[in-house]
Amino acid sequence: MSLASCTQAEGASKPPAVTRPAVLAALERQGVSVAAEFDASSEVRAYAGSINQQPMAIYVMGDGSAVVGTRLGPDGKPVDEEKIQKLVLKPMSEAVWSKLAASTWVQDGSPDAPRIVYAFGDANCPYCHKFWEAARPWVKSGRVQIRHVMVGIIKEDSAAKAAAILGAKEPEAALNINEMHADKGGIRPLASIPPKVNEQLQKNALLMVELGFSGTPGILYKDASDVVQRTNGMPPPQALEAILGPRP
Repeated sequence: MSLASCTQAEGASKPPAVTRPAVLAALERQGVSVAAEFDASSEVRAYAGSINQQPMAIYVMGDGSAVVGTRLGPDGKPVDEEKIQKLVLKPMSEAVWSKLAASTWVQDGSPDAPRIVYAFGDANCPYCHKFWEAARPWVKSGRVQIRHVMVGIIKEDSAAKAAAILGAKEPEAALNINEMHADKGGIRPLASIPPKVNEQLQKNALLMVELGFSGTPGILYKDASDVVQRTNGMPPPQALEAILGPRP
């Protein structure tokens, strides 16, 4: 085979370069993250993106304007959800899960539990305590491991109590002491917080805000499609099975 047959012949026309719509740059300046383009229809160019941890579809019209939202088929049902999930939701979920795994957390339950749930918590938070209580059947059964990502935001001694838990020789036991004696004030706060633990608490607090939580408990779990879901506050009883799995 000649060299000419392996390369584009001299003088042959090249396919026109596909220009990136200017509106995408405008959206990115507003905080939108554009992941990738996908096939939607011949009338629009479609892109998968996200903002504030929320996936979104962007449809660029022929005139360069854009519509952000959900495209429905003739039957009134969304038609691009599977593509958005593949391009945005799953990669975003994997990134969130990795950040949570790398944070400083307290193990609550068997390390071999098939289901993992993360919960941002404050040692003084009454709703964190209610979630801890509600989750006991799942944790004690060995089905669920809750990883408590401790923060100190509610009261003046919240950080010092969190430090007492994180700095304990057995953090899980210290966490249980705090919860079992919540009606008496919980664990005794440290007189001073070690610099390393203080740094861990600050990083946890920043991660909590980054993931969209303004208070505790902030709960994250994976659904049946392996996509990270989140809920803020004490879940209602009917939501516990979605978070923790079938009731033991």
